[in-house]
Amino acid sequence: MTIPALPESPTPPMTKTSRRVLIAGAVVVALAAGGVAAYFSTDSRAKESRKAPKGPPAVPVTVATAAQETVPVRLLAIGNVEAYRTVALKARVDGQIVTVNFNEGDPVKKGDVLFRIDPRPYDAALRQAEANALRDRAARDQARSQERRYQELLAKNFISKEAYAQIRTNAETAEATAKASQAALENARLNLEYCTILSPLDGYVGKVFLQAGNLVKANDVNPLVVINQVKPIYVNFAVPEQNLPEVRKYQSADPLRVDVVQPDPGMARVSGRLIFIDNAVDPSTGTIRLRAGFENSEAALWPGQFVNVSVQLYEQPDAIVIPSQAVQSGPEGQYVYVIGSDMLAELRRIKVLRTDGEQAIVASGLVKGERVVTRGQLRLGPKTRVQIGKSAPEAS
Repeated sequence: MTIPALPESPTPPMTKTSRRVLIAGAVVVALAAGGVAAYFSTDSRAKESRKAPKGPPAVPVTVATAAQETVPVRLLAIGNVEAYRTVALKARVDGQIVTVNFNEGDPVKKGDVLFRIDPRPYDAALRQAEANALRDRAARDQARSQERRYQELLAKNFISKEAYAQIRTNAETAEATAKASQAALENARLNLEYCTILSPLDGYVGKVFLQAGNLVKANDVNPLVVINQVKPIYVNFAVPEQNLPEVRKYQSADPLRVDVVQPDPGMARVSGRLIFIDNAVDPSTGTIRLRAGFENSEAALWPGQFVNVSVQLYEQPDAIVIPSQAVQSGPEGQYVYVIGSDMLAELRRIKVLRTDGEQAIVASGLVKGERVVTRGQLRLGPKTRVQIGKSAPEAS
């Protein structure tokens, strides 16, 4: 049996007000859904951030590269500078100083006039000595002539031998007197020359002990001035007796090079040669005394200075060299921090053979090309991540 279809009820027409309400509801639902989604998304990211721990920041450091090169093997010591020659200038005649022809501390040349002593008394003594010498020479000549005449008379038996002997004695006495007068004349000339005091060497004068106007005595206790020759110059120093065999060994082949390290890094080293090894070890100190000679053309070294001295024995090839500031000391010995390609710090035990100024020569533990930390070690530990700043210059 067929059921008849019900007739469709007609849809009431949507009014303008109803349409606005429907749109507003849809917007509210969309905003609510977006807020819920945003809340859950933010909460999820916060939970993830809380779950993932942050790593420590990289430590800034500076590094240097280990180099392999030939380095000198040196002995270090403290030396004392000594003048090549020192002259305490004294007067050789008595008198009054009339002029001083230099300023204290001036450089002087050999032969320069330094002092003048009043020459008038010695000039008068010279004239007197000349007159005495002329008188005695004349008497000598007269005695010689008379001796020759009496010798002829003796040959003819006109006089006795006793008479001739007396004349001959007179002639010899006159000869001796003339020689004495000549010696006195030379002495007077010397005394006059001594009134002008000359510099006996090239050097520098010190403090003047007697100024013009003072009376001076010959060979007085105190000098007039002291002159030091500083070009060339000596440096005396001592090394432990244990180093004596090495010093003698290498000195026998060729004079060892000696450098004076200036306190100012900007000043160049002054180089010289080892010229003297003492013939005995000082038993009170266990050291051997050495001396080096320096040209000192620029007068960089001055008598009385204490200086740092290094004696180069030989050169060591293929040595691993790093800056000495990279080396740290711990309970187990010396170590450095090595930075690998992964930018992580590695604590590396090393053995330092010796240090030479700002360089450390490594016996074991490093190879050429490895990077070592030179600044920032206090904040490092094993596997610490680092950030390399401006690198230090390579060891040289």
